Amino acid sequence: MTAWPAGTVALTLIFFVTALVTVVTGSTSLITIPVLLQFGIEPRTAVATNMLALVLLSFGGVLPFKGKATIDKPRAPLLIALTLVGSAAGALLLFAVPAKWMALLIPVAMIAVLILLLFEPKTPSVSRPGWGYSIMALLAIYGGFLSGGYATLVTAAGMLFFGYSFLRAMAMSKVLNTASSLIAVTVFAWYGIINWRLGIILSASAFIGGLSGSHWAQKMPSKLLRQLFLLSVAALALKSMIYDVPWHDLLATNL
Repeated sequence: MTAWPAGTVALTLIFFVTALVTVVTGSTSLITIPVLLQFGIEPRTAVATNMLALVLLSFGGVLPFKGKATIDKPRAPLLIALTLVGSAAGALLLFAVPAKWMALLIPVAMIAVLILLLFEPKTPSVSRPGWGYSIMALLAIYGGFLSGGYATLVTAAGMLFFGYSFLRAMAMSKVLNTASSLIAVTVFAWYGIINWRLGIILSASAFIGGLSGSHWAQKMPSKLLRQLFLLSVAALALKSMIYDVPWHDLLATNL
């Protein structure tokens, strides 16, 4: 792949716009990983390089919430610890799962999230922290493995199991996504599968987009944010299921 200079410029713009929007909705990797693949980057390198950009995107998304009540400080230490352990295990799974199956996992997860949210009460649910910690630990494995839709799943789990408002769930998802992406990048760096030159450029673009998007999100009505979230999940899940899953190869393998 020759990503310099025209390809890198295009990818930088795509990452910025995607980060600007998906810092609110989540599901950044549902767009950015397929784009990296379209530019000829090998699947595992695409996941690893994208993960590097997610560290800065999530960190940029967290900064506007610093010092505000939207961060659940009492629960954050345990949730971060569970995320670090789970995501490290998930990152190692990347080397064991065939690449063609990875594309199917993303839309399946997104459809599951959409179903959960459609049947979720519009007001925050009763807090169920026992279930919440267990679910967050399991989600962390997926976050380290692929990340596509991870922030979306964490946002949903925050509302369903900890009774968070949408804005608070979104803020906590950025904190946990930063931890998840950081530990996954450490594993991928150890195995040498990150495209560092491209990744650093895309990280800077994602950071600026995430920082801008979080400032924008705090000025929007909560109801509108939730509707945008649901619409984005549905659209991205449908797009991934139709265009990104290599159905021919998967069916041929099972026949």
